[in-house]
Amino acid sequence: MLDIFFGDNLPFLRDMAGSSVNLIYIDPPFNTGKTQQRTSLSTVRDEKGDRVGFKGLRYKTIRRETRGYHDSFEDLPAFLRPRLEEARRILTDDGSLFFHIDYRESHYCKIMLDEIFGRRSFINEIIWAYDYGARSKRRWSAKHDNILWYAKNPESYVFNYESIDRIPYMAPELVGPEKAARGKTPTDVWWHTIVSPNGKEKTGYATQKPLGILRRIVKVHSRPGDMLCDFFAGSGSFGAAARELGRNCILMDENPEALRVMERRFAGADVRWHGWPVSEIA
Repeated sequence: MLDIFFGDNLPFLRDMAGSSVNLIYIDPPFNTGKTQQRTSLSTVRDEKGDRVGFKGLRYKTIRRETRGYHDSFEDLPAFLRPRLEEARRILTDDGSLFFHIDYRESHYCKIMLDEIFGRRSFINEIIWAYDYGARSKRRWSAKHDNILWYAKNPESYVFNYESIDRIPYMAPELVGPEKAARGKTPTDVWWHTIVSPNGKEKTGYATQKPLGILRRIVKVHSRPGDMLCDFFAGSGSFGAAARELGRNCILMDENPEALRVMERRFAGADVRWHGWPVSEIA
């Protein structure tokens, strides 16, 4: 089952019950400085509001003009902090947060996450490395993202070692035929191509992340039937991975284009929409 919420994620998160989600993955704005297109929205609690949110509570949505904006925050951690504090609250005791960011902001965000979760709750920094796109002639080309893994309880968290997909040895002749056939488990550096611009997986959403990365997180860090959450859902890829692997998932986004992409992507699936009908989203 997928539950998809349209609007600012903070009020939705505040309405969720504590210890109700087993795994959270988010891919928030990267503070790239690039111009994006979106409709500016704000929501306030209102018993006579025009949309229904989590637990049936009503909200009034204030719609503003669709315009270009810069993916830039004067203080990105200040924007993210209240949302991440809620993320920790709603995680189960053995739950984990996977926080996907890039090199521009990862160091600031790690300090903030250490403060919220505690430094002992930091388990891994995963480097997603890819090799696609233009090359810089003025510096080493940036071809990786950072994924920070925090466990709510560093002494007890879900890590399904047997569910890890295996990868080929780089020098199979050095390990013998049996090991070479079995392959090895990945390290904290994950080599995986981006979503192909011409591939079947592509939804048309600019910041879509590959299912191969998200399937690995879902398989290893949750169990069938668990509740997962992505409150910067974008194209809904985390929800697609969760659904494919027998998990439930809550998705949230305030970008109308994201909702349209998810409507197409999950057509015919078992989905509950919270907010205006997608056909009415401007």
